[in-house]
Amino acid sequence: MDFSGKHVVVTGGTGALGTTVVAELLRLGAACTVPYRQEAEARRFSHRDDPKVRLVAIADLADEAMIDRVYAGASPLWASIHIAGGFAPGSVLETGRDALMAQLDGNLVSCFLCCRAAVTAMKAGGAGGRIVNVAARPALEPRSGAGMTAYTVAKAGVAALTIALAEEVAKDGILVNAVAPSIMDTGANRKAMPKANFDAWPKVEEVAATILFLASPDNRVGRGGIVPVYGKA
Repeated sequence: MDFSGKHVVVTGGTGALGTTVVAELLRLGAACTVPYRQEAEARRFSHRDDPKVRLVAIADLADEAMIDRVYAGASPLWASIHIAGGFAPGSVLETGRDALMAQLDGNLVSCFLCCRAAVTAMKAGGAGGRIVNVAARPALEPRSGAGMTAYTVAKAGVAALTIALAEEVAKDGILVNAVAPSIMDTGANRKAMPKANFDAWPKVEEVAATILFLASPDNRVGRGGIVPVYGKA
């Protein structure tokens, strides 16, 4: 894959999966815009001093004006990869309106607004592009989302958004897809579930490889896909 001369926005780029995606994009020649919410994220980001990285402070990925500022500085835009999101467990009885809206804003609204800004930038450039969203296993298997219903609803919305948008913008040469990971093998997940079978979890490098192909010029025909990346889990 070759991303030489191509600009890519990566939300959630300072996290475990995002850092891996950004590292590979840089290795393959891309320039990256990486929004972040907290200064601590930017300070520990291993690629912060790379001249091909543009870090942008943003308080809220569900704020339309803030999103537009991020994408205004990312032209010409080839790809937009939306990894940012948030997880909170809770049954319906345990989830009030505020908790529900936090999951919708953090996962679905932010993704929708980033897709909107990306499509605007790609259409202006006239060269097409790629959008990759991150759903989750419960988006494809809602029964597995029992006990985390608000999160499941939000990620199912990301999957539906991906499929609908893919049809909407295919004529413009913009291919839209998503990955749906199971629990990934990260330090935080190992700490939260110390008795789990870590070997069954997909590695962030493996999930990143799928994202990179979907975002690359090598993906010439795939659109509207929600790709399960479960590993052995």
